[in-house]
Amino acid sequence: MTTAAFIGLGVMGFPMAGHLAKAGLTVRVWNRTSAKSEQWAEDYSGTSCTTIAEAVKGADIILTCVGADKDLKAVYEGDEGILANAQEGAVLVDHTTASAGIAEYLAEAARRNGMGFVDAPVSGGQQGAENGKLTIMCGGSEQDYAKAQPVMEHYARALNLMGPAGSGQKTKMVNQIAIAGLVQGLSEALHFAEQAELDVAKVVDVISKGAAQSWQMENRSGTMIAGEFEHGFAVDWMRKDLGICLEEARKVNASLPVTALVDQFYADVQSMGGKRWDTSSLIQRLRKFR
Repeated sequence: MTTAAFIGLGVMGFPMAGHLAKAGLTVRVWNRTSAKSEQWAEDYSGTSCTTIAEAVKGADIILTCVGADKDLKAVYEGDEGILANAQEGAVLVDHTTASAGIAEYLAEAARRNGMGFVDAPVSGGQQGAENGKLTIMCGGSEQDYAKAQPVMEHYARALNLMGPAGSGQKTKMVNQIAIAGLVQGLSEALHFAEQAELDVAKVVDVISKGAAQSWQMENRSGTMIAGEFEHGFAVDWMRKDLGICLEEARKVNASLPVTALVDQFYADVQSMGGKRWDTSSLIQRLRKFR
């Protein structure tokens, strides 16, 4: 695959598309805000397109990274959308964190149009995207995945096919459910250490060598202690993701009491003005309401 179209140049899509250009692919990009796609074309070797139709025409692989289900429908459907303008045989790869239902819907629509589809949500945040070290969880056929895999490897640390369409999104839900509990647990631990008048940094140094260790502890405890949250994955985005998790849980009859509780804690953080704070800002809620 030599020609790629990348639709959606947010904090994740912008560097991800950049890795494809640096790898030597012919890359055409489109973003809802044209200034962003024009800036991308200045930073990388590629073409900024004014319409989705222009970007996807003749592309071997089309990658999307937008906001939510409604945004996916906006870029995939309609006379100017991906499905109406991509060539037969193209593989469509969606990196948006969205519902399993929309992934299944788009996979079927792609099949009817003679195209492949892989739902491929990512984990690793902006830093992972910039460093080309994302974890990618994929759903789709083995044939479509095999075509898309070499392209995704340009910005992946790890990627796996988890099952049929929708399986990537469901795996991402597992990821977000686990993170929600971990961040709340770490927040409570650090808050307890503060209230007990311990040297919190020394506490973390000790317990991070044992069973309590986690990625969140290694990468977020320092900024949590310092009260710095202007970085990383925003609370607004996490609430969107947890809403998807809770909706899917109802469909599959899964009980997620801790996830539901943490979702409400994030609502408290939003009401404190922390909509764009990093998800580790859960500790601020404890500091406020102690």
